[in-house]
Amino acid sequence: MTNTTVQTKFETLAVSTKDNIITLQLNRGKANPINRQMISDLHNFFEQATNDENVNGVIMTGKQHFFSSGLDLKQLYDMNEEDVKEFWVAFMHMTKVIASFPKPFIAAITGHSPAGGCVLAVCADYRVMAEGEKYLIGLNEIPVGIVVPKVIFDLYSFWIGNKTAYQYLLEGKLISPTEAKEVGLVDEVVAADKVLAHAEEKMEDYANFDGTTWSLSKKNLRSGMLAEMNMDNLDEVLEPMLKQWWSPRTRSILKMIVASLTK
Repeated sequence: MTNTTVQTKFETLAVSTKDNIITLQLNRGKANPINRQMISDLHNFFEQATNDENVNGVIMTGKQHFFSSGLDLKQLYDMNEEDVKEFWVAFMHMTKVIASFPKPFIAAITGHSPAGGCVLAVCADYRVMAEGEKYLIGLNEIPVGIVVPKVIFDLYSFWIGNKTAYQYLLEGKLISPTEAKEVGLVDEVVAADKVLAHAEEKMEDYANFDGTTWSLSKKNLRSGMLAEMNMDNLDEVLEPMLKQWWSPRTRSILKMIVASLTK
């Protein structure tokens, strides 16, 4: 065990540390839907882990059958305009904090990982996913009625290329673990009970490198993508998203989804 200054008690996260590596389990209900509290918890955790010299890396994992089901649409649907905007501002800032994390970050994807769950996964340096054709990963915002910002396209295309990301996003395509490995969205597909072990093995590989060299190189390799994640013009980025969010068509789609989730 290693002493760190990273907070260990979060409402939506479970934190454990071994040999300077933190395992961060998304811990909200059965499917880990991302609500405002989880966004805050993730933002705070990664900021703390960034600044803690005793943290050498982070493995993020989920629960059986679910990494994260994505944004908590039931919570979002009932929010007023001010709260919805605050939610999206917080989500975008959290995404940049995680994508900018300078240390090794591995996603141990334990099951379904659509939409917001996929966004968390593509912030990582390496992804190990549970096998099983029933599991789905990808970004399906457009069929839901959510406008995709360029920041999310840049994160997605960083791994699977512009052409594939473009087509998948416009189709709202969700794919199986096998397909995800074929296009480079995930790096390994293993039995569900081996996901965390494989993530830990990969983290051991990263730990063998000099930490400063690794972190500075990661920063260089991501510099173009991170430069596009400019929070200074966030109001401009969010304006079309928020306008479409309140359109009758999108509200109708969201209402149907929320009704099905409630059932």
